[in-house]
Amino acid sequence: GISGMDGHLIEAEMKDERLGYVGRITKIRTQPITDLLEKNYIPVISTVASDRMGNTFNINGDTAAAYLAGALGAERLIMMTDIAGILMDKDDPSTLIPSITVSEAKKLYDQGVISGGMIPKVDCCIEALEHGVNNVVIMDGRIPHSILMELLTDEGAGTMVMKG
Repeated sequence: GISGMDGHLIEAEMKDERLGYVGRITKIRTQPITDLLEKNYIPVISTVASDRMGNTFNINGDTAAAYLAGALGAERLIMMTDIAGILMDKDDPSTLIPSITVSEAKKLYDQGVISGGMIPKVDCCIEALEHGVNNVVIMDGRIPHSILMELLTDEGAGTMVMKG
């Protein structure tokens, strides 16, 4: 395991003084990750960061994943959570939306379909796409083999968010 402070992996600045030491990412340095990958390690990253003066900031984990995936040139970012994906009716798992574009997602924001805890998840999907990731999947990590279902079947698992 490493933190965003190791090798200055994640550089940040204060997001809002009222929030205290919550940071906004300003720079990603991929070298610490690529070094570990070249040595056949799987990095697990704690999402704390620092600024140039050494101040420490907490970074939202989903946001860090979005920025890191973009900086690494990832084809796909998989965001595992405890729900099936984006649902038309948050109380009905059968209303899963299998794929959605950014513009469609923005319409669902306006309609109140994407609300509550799903807002930051979808925001991070959009951030990842803006930083170069080709697509992002929100899926239920409680389902056995959900990653294999996503990667190896035409149906996938969860909701795939695409640029459009």
